[in-house]
Formats: sequence, C-alpha cells, structure tokens
Amino acid sequence: MGATRATKEAYFEKLRHLIETYPSIFLVNVDNVSSTQLHQIRLALRGKGVVLMGKNTMVRRALRGILADFPHFEKLMPYLKGNIGFVFTSGDLKDIREIIVSNKVSAPARAGAVAPVDVFVPAGNTGMEPGKTSFFQALSIPTKIARGTIEIVNDVQVVTAGTKVGTSEATLLNMLNISPFHYGMGVVQIFSDGNVFAPSILDIDEKVLIDQFMGGVATIAAISLATGFPTIASVGHSLVNSFKNLLAVSVATDYEFEESKQIKEYLANPEAFAAAAAPAAAAAESGASAEAPKEDAKEDEEEGSDDDMGFGLFD
Repeated sequence: MGATRATKEAYFEKLRHLIETYPSIFLVNVDNVSSTQLHQIRLALRGKGVVLMGKNTMVRRALRGILADFPHFEKLMPYLKGNIGFVFTSGDLKDIREIIVSNKVSAPARAGAVAPVDVFVPAGNTGMEPGKTSFFQALSIPTKIARGTIEIVNDVQVVTAGTKVGTSEATLLNMLNISPFHYGMGVVQIFSDGNVFAPSILDIDEKVLIDQFMGGVATIAAISLATGFPTIASVGHSLVNSFKNLLAVSVATDYEFEESKQIKEYLANPEAFAAAAAPAAAAAESGASAEAPKEDAKEDEEEGSDDDMGFGLFD
C-alpha cells in the first residue's frame, strides 16, 4: 500500500529542511543492510549526520519540488537508482565516510546472490567425515583423508567476484562455517557545495592537490610568458623580467636610477667592494684571536710567579 498524502507531505518537508540545514549529502547504497544494522549506523552518526531513506520515486518527486529554489540538486537525479539513501551532514567528509563504511557485518553465502568479492576455501583439516567428500569432488577441490577426516590439500577459489553463488558452493561454505561476505552501507556519490563527486576524491592527500594546483599555475604562467598574454599567474614573472631588463639597460647606458646605482658602482670598481669587505672579515678574525694571546700572557705570568716562588732575582 502506498504512502498517504500526509505522509508524503511530511517527507517532502523533512527533506527540504535537511537540504536547507546541511551543506553536504552522502548518497549511500543499502543493499543487504538490515534494519538493525541501519539503526546502529544512525546511532553512530548521532550529532554528526542524519540518515534519510525513502522510495526513489518519492525522492525524485520531492527533489523536483525544490528545484526552483535549489536548481543544483538536479545533479543528484541520475544517481537515484536501486536501494539508495541519504546521509546529511555538516561534519568532516572523511570522518563521516569512515563512520558510514566501517559498520559492516559478516554474512554467509546464499545461493543466487551476487558475490562482491572472490571467495577461497583455505587448505587444512575440515573436521568433516569422509562420507562428505562428494561436496568437494563436485567443486574439484583436492582433498585427502587424514586421521578419519577430510583435509583440503590446497587453497581453492570457489566463487568469483561479480558472479552468482551456486547451490553447491553455498552449501559447502555453510558446512565449513565460512561467512565470506561483509555487508554495509556503501557510498555512491557525495554532494557538497553544489558539486557531485566520487568518494575516491576523499582519498587524495591535500599535499597532492596543492602540488597539482601549483603545477597547473606554473604551466599557465609558462604559456602566458611564451605567448605574451598576461594572466594572474604570469604577472609576477613579467614584473621581475621587466625589472631585469631595466637593470640591463641602466648598466649598458648612462641612465641610472636608485636600484641600479649600487650595481653600476660595483661593476665600475669591484676592488673597492672587495677592500671594504676585507677589513670587516679581518676584524672578525682578529676579534676571535685577540683573546688567545691575553690568555697566553696570563698563563705565562702565573707560571713565572710560581717559578720565582714569589721573590725577585736579587731578593
């Protein structure tokens, strides 16, 4: 039975309120997520985010109703497929994503279910009686009988990711008490500040972003300087290059300005600058060595008084 008109209106109002309150939205997939697990995720997000679920048709209708005021939410429409929910937040996106994806529960293999990962049966003693070797033979799993029980000789892959779990595979995995799958919320897309992007963007380190940005600025500056088209990235380089050209003209001609005066004086008489620098260096060196003779003289004076035992030559 469909939702009543009052229920739909309440949902629309709640969705609009959340959109106006929170700047960021996680679109999450909730396939194979139980109600108990969803409740645990809500508790983990308490004070940091709000989970909102709803049928895709109702969500689309609610979003269309607010597009006049929030036209950028049109970008969310293509992703409203399957079991999709929303997590509204104003917190750090990396922290919120970690809370969302960390809540996972293990689940047994069910016949007909699509495997999210490859599944292997490990080598070792199964503890099963020899009469059940037919299960292993049906799946071409090499075994041997050791101490009255079935032992798997090698690790064997029984399910490939993206394929459906067969009845024999599901039965064998359940007999071995192997729960190979882990289910939880998965982040599909992230909407923040009017932009939609993949969750993998959050894995990029800030240093990488800064380095790439600075590399782009350097490229723009190089192109601008090569083409003579000024940009914000190249204006600093253009000013420095122009100043260098002015210095070169000043040095090559009689024209002089404040910044070029010292350079021209140095080029005209480099010995004077070298002579001026030498006394300063000599003074520093003599200052360091002046204390040594004083200490030597003091030591000689003390040694002399000790040799004369405190008396003069004719005393």
